Amino acid sequence: MFEVGVKDILDIFLVAVILFSCYKLMKQSRSVNIFYGLLLFISFWIIISKVVEMKLLGSILDQVVSVGAIAVIVLFQEEIRHFFFRLGTHERANRFINFFRPKKQITGDAGEEFRHSRSEVSPIVLACLNMAKNRVGALIVMQNDLPLGDFVRTGERIDAILSQRLLENIFFKNSPLHDGAVIINSDRIVAASCILPVSHDLDIPKDFGLRHRAAKGLSKETDALAVVVSEETGRISVAYDNEFKARVSAEQLEQILMKGRI
Repeated sequence: MFEVGVKDILDIFLVAVILFSCYKLMKQSRSVNIFYGLLLFISFWIIISKVVEMKLLGSILDQVVSVGAIAVIVLFQEEIRHFFFRLGTHERANRFINFFRPKKQITGDAGEEFRHSRSEVSPIVLACLNMAKNRVGALIVMQNDLPLGDFVRTGERIDAILSQRLLENIFFKNSPLHDGAVIINSDRIVAASCILPVSHDLDIPKDFGLRHRAAKGLSKETDALAVVVSEETGRISVAYDNEFKARVSAEQLEQILMKGRI
């Protein structure tokens, strides 16, 4: 006779939450079929070893499971890294971290806290509007808490004061630095022509180009904010935390850049 207590119900609930979280994470990538196969194998192992109690086959499966953790880490290393990144950058986790590491915040007129001042983001907004008007493609990345040194090293180091004219000159069609992304930290342009990871998510609209996929790929791996100016349509889009906000107006872009998030 089985006795089900509060601890057992909590145990089942936590396992269900973990499995559902893993499913959502895998669904965002192309690893969902691997997740299904792994779930099927674990169910088969539990039935053979714990329910039917086949000793020979059960012992073989036990040995496979004992080394399976290493295989899981190898197969899902990108997803595991993304899971812990999402956990560390969660809003409640940030509040806990900021309790020990207070950050300088800028307060607006309505009492809203911003990460960047209007004077810092104005050159970006003006440059994006001008490039959108002239159908000049651009990919601009604003660094937040996580350092972007690995991506900076893929491009050309600039380390110059942020200005509208400099941004427009970098993305000018005949400029040798117009391909790739510009990485900005605070009020300085750190590097240009940087290579970003490209997202292969199937939910990205077909009219989005390589710049949009690179912006979403970076936002999936870091907490940076990526701004894209489409060369074909002249529309401005913003990527953050693996999400897109398309057709952003000048006022919306300014608010997003000041907040450092969508």
